[in-house]
Amino acid sequence: MTHVTKTARTTTETVETDAGTARITWHEAKKARLVLAVSHGAGGGIEARDLIALAEALPAHGVTVARVEQPWRVAGKKLAPAPKTLDTGWRGIWPALAKSGLPVISGGRSAGARVACRTATELGAHAVLALSFPLHPPGKPEKSRADELLGSGVPTLVVQGGNDPFGRPAEFPEGTYALVEVPYGDHGFAVPKRAEISQDEAVAIITDAVVEWTGSLG
Repeated sequence: MTHVTKTARTTTETVETDAGTARITWHEAKKARLVLAVSHGAGGGIEARDLIALAEALPAHGVTVARVEQPWRVAGKKLAPAPKTLDTGWRGIWPALAKSGLPVISGGRSAGARVACRTATELGAHAVLALSFPLHPPGKPEKSRADELLGSGVPTLVVQGGNDPFGRPAEFPEGTYALVEVPYGDHGFAVPKRAEISQDEAVAIITDAVVEWTGSLG
């Protein structure tokens, strides 16, 4: 189904992969110069507040946004498969993301951010956007996944909640990536009512950071 909004044209596409059927919801910029592909985490879908906000904001800045549902989610399963299977699905989706010939930013939130980092160099991603990168399981900082982030091999932006139990900004190692903190934000960028910023302001920090970053990419 296709409908037209003021800033973008939205279409939905299904893609067959070796991991099953995936689905892409396109939010197209009128004069696109980049494609930002973002997938969901292990416990949620593309209706996450940050993915929706980016889809609404980026097309007006020349960035087509593709919100990607991994095959396990399309199939109605509640638990994500092993990382290897997630990577297989992402590889199968990539040709559809790159078909326009525009540079593609590989992105995602949580588990989706890990997939983007692990496969960026292999797939020829222009850059990586890591939303709520799960640096470690909650309460287990010794089980670090920093090597995935540091090994992306392309320009990388991390957007992290200040109170994310999967890794607070201060826990992240030094590296060539950029990191933007969403104060008070948890793993889903939700902020408590007592916080000094509103939920809308928290989301605006995300979209403003990504707009600025994508504008800086060659």
